[in-house]
Formats: sequence, C-alpha cells, structure tokens
Amino acid sequence: MKKILNLINGNLTNKSNKFLPVDDPSTGEKIAEVVMSNKLDFDEAIKSSKDAFNIWSEVTPLKRSRILSKYKNNIEKDIKNLAKLVSIEHGKTFDDSIGSVTRGLEVVEFACGIPHLLKGEFSQNVGTNIDSFSIRQPLGVTAGITPFNFPAMVPMWMYPISIACGNSFILKPSEKDPSCSLRLAELFLDAGLPEGVFNVINGDKEVVDLIINSNDISSVSFVGSTPVAKYIYKESAKNGKRVQALGGAKNHLVVMPDANINQAVDGIIGAAYGSAGERCMAVSVAVAVGDIADQLVDKISDKANTLKVAPWTDSEAEMGPVISQEHKEKIINYINQGVDEGAKLLLDGRKLNIQGYEKGNFIGPTLFDNVTSNMLIYKEEIFGPVLSVVRAQNYEEALSLVNNHAYGNGASIYTSDGEISRHFTTNCKIGMVGINVPIPVPMAFHSFGGWKQSLFGDHSMHGTEGINFFTKLKTITSRWPKSINSGPEFKMPTN
Repeated sequence: MKKILNLINGNLTNKSNKFLPVDDPSTGEKIAEVVMSNKLDFDEAIKSSKDAFNIWSEVTPLKRSRILSKYKNNIEKDIKNLAKLVSIEHGKTFDDSIGSVTRGLEVVEFACGIPHLLKGEFSQNVGTNIDSFSIRQPLGVTAGITPFNFPAMVPMWMYPISIACGNSFILKPSEKDPSCSLRLAELFLDAGLPEGVFNVINGDKEVVDLIINSNDISSVSFVGSTPVAKYIYKESAKNGKRVQALGGAKNHLVVMPDANINQAVDGIIGAAYGSAGERCMAVSVAVAVGDIADQLVDKISDKANTLKVAPWTDSEAEMGPVISQEHKEKIINYINQGVDEGAKLLLDGRKLNIQGYEKGNFIGPTLFDNVTSNMLIYKEEIFGPVLSVVRAQNYEEALSLVNNHAYGNGASIYTSDGEISRHFTTNCKIGMVGINVPIPVPMAFHSFGGWKQSLFGDHSMHGTEGINFFTKLKTITSRWPKSINSGPEFKMPTN
C-alpha cells in the first residue's frame, strides 16, 4: 500500500505513525495511506522553514524569478502526470484536471514577474531636501490550508506568490487527495528552490490548530467552508496573524428574457455540473427572469439528462464522482430536504448506478425547479451536482435575490442589454461578477475573492492582492543634512 509522507527540508519524512486512508472516488477502494502528522512533524517543518527563510529572503527578486521560471517549465513538462494524480484521488475528469493545473500554472507565470511587482514608490522633496520612499518586505514563515476540490490550483494560488515575495511556505493539503501537492513541491526543488523554502505537511485538524497557534507563522491562507473559514480567521487573527480565509458560496446565474438562451443553457450546464459541482465557483442557482423560465428549465433538463457520468479513465466522461461516500450521503440528504420542502424535482441523481462502479461515489445531475429563498437547498452550499432554479418576475427581484443571500462569492448575468449588465455589475454585492460568462474566475494577474460570508480578511488571493498580503509595507523618510548642526526642532515639520 502506497504511503504518502511529508516533504520537509527536501526529504520525505514522518515522525507520526498514524495514517488515514486515501480512497479512489470512482471505485470506493483504498489506494493509499497518508500520514496524520503530529507536533514532532510540525516542529520539524517550522525549524526548516525558519532556517530557509533567513537565506531565501536575502536572495534577489531576480534570482527568485529565474527559479520560478524553471519551475513553470517543470510543471508544463509534467502537467499530464499532475492531472492524473488529481483525477485518481479527486475523481474529476482528466480534461478538467488538466484545466485546473493550468489555472494554477498561470499564477506561477504571474509570480515570475516579481522583480517588477515588488517595486516600491519614491517621492522626492516631500519636505525641503527630504525624500520619502516605500518598500515591500517578506513576512517570514507563511502557511496555507487547502481543500480537496482543487489539489493543484488552490495551493498554487498561495505558495508561488508567497515564495516569490521572499517568504518560506508550509502547505497543509487536504488529506483526501494529497499526492499532487507533494509532486508540485518536488518539481519546485528540481527547479533549484532551496530546501525548506516550501514544506508540505499532511494531517487533519491537529495540524491546522498547530498552524493557527504557532508564534513562528506570520500568515495563514485558507480555502474551504464558511464555518471553518470563520474559525481560522478568528483564531489566527487572535494570535496576531495576517489571514485570508475564503469560505463557501452560493453562486447565482441570472438569465434575462433577452438573453441568448442556448448560450445561457450551455453556461449553466458546465458551471453547475462540471467537476460534479465541487467548485467554489459552481453555479448552484439559476434565476430565470420573466417569461423565459419555462423554456430555460426545459432546455436545462434536456441537456443535463444527456450528460455522461463516468470515471475519469473514460475519455468521454463529462462528470465524475464526488469526493467521498460521506459527502455523497450529505448531498443526498440535501436532495431529500428539497423534496420535503416542496421544490419540484425534475432530475434525480440519487439512484444513478454505473455498472462496475457500484461502490463509487457517483451522483447524477440533479435539477430542482420552483425553489424559493426560504428553502434549505437555496440557503446552504450543497457542493454537489445539484442545480436550483428560482423564478423571478423581473430584474429587480433577481438582483434582490443575489444581494440578500448570505454568500457573495460569484454571480453572473446573461443578457443582451448593456444598461442592465452595467447596473448589475455596479449594484450586485458580489466579489466576482460575470456578464454572459458562467464562471467569472479572474486571471492570475487579477485577484480571486468574494464578499460577505465568502471571504474573511482584507485581501483576496493572487494578483496584486496576493503581493500585498504576503509582504509588509515599509515607508522611509530620509535627509542627508549638511555638517553644520542647525539645532533641534520642536514643531511638526510642514515643508
């Protein structure tokens, strides 16, 4: 049985003898065991990270950039293997895994520009013969806690930028699919990254709490559910850490009566059922406005009913399993709740059975119509292939639904009306907005983050927000006086 260990100071290691199973979501079978690290493992990672930071922070941004550039090339050469690791342990289709690794790779590519991104500001003669300038300096040891749904992309939202800024980084990946993170770390070492700058420690809540409470860690980055994001934000901030904690989502896609309905349906199908709905940017609510509702629901139902659900090894698969049997049962309970609450179940994925994969964690595309804002399936994040259609009489009602929801991660609108799209963009209380785009995930040179219960902390991830998060601002005021001492001044300088 494959044993998945930690990667600390360039070595695969473990001091803990406790392991948890890693299962293949398509078959339900155990395929590996991952170490559940203890305090001895954690202390080793901290020492390694602290020692490495002292050296790495003195390396010039240009030299860091050159290592990142080699790392980018290593990922490109190994991308199929990385995607395979994602698919085996997560279950998403191979093409989807390739896409997720590519989106992470774009952050590495962005981080290669660190010499330019770390440039400060300079003002000459802010006072008589006095200049002022600012610089950005690394924080120290930083940490990231990442979810199961994107074992390549989400970690790469964090550590490439942190490391480019001169920090060392400790990654705690999901224990459900840890192999890709270890491979990414190995590729970074192969690119010339000094040992200890990037350490990977596997574990569960014990390791999370060690990260939160460590006086040696300066910042914590997190992506996951809102309850855990709140916990990490509160406890980390209490311990004086800088925090970016991305929580849950309930992303709405509003379809106006003048929308191109076929484009809207294609967008909804891919965004609702891609990756089995296990995306923080998945569309889980379609808001049908006015008299387009019946036609929209029929088209969604017809197309979703033809989706091929299969393991990732099937090249024609359009949707794979969910991550675990436990998560499958949770999704089924939500579907049961929706039926009990009176929503109209048009497609029922609970009874999907794939021959040869009866023990796999498969759920078919599920579609509810006539969902209302007081239903649990509308209020809470299901994180599965379950789409709820809410009918709104007009645009104002649709916008109110978006703005009144507790989550504010992403929202999209499909329309041919520029005035409506501009109003929506300006007035929706959402962090990431799409116009005729189903999943408005920003590129690496912009920043990813929601509003309301979807983000805790002052900074989003990657882009310039990431640079600011992983550095401290220092402003210097300087004067080179003449040798003659003019005596002390007791008034506030004004010129």
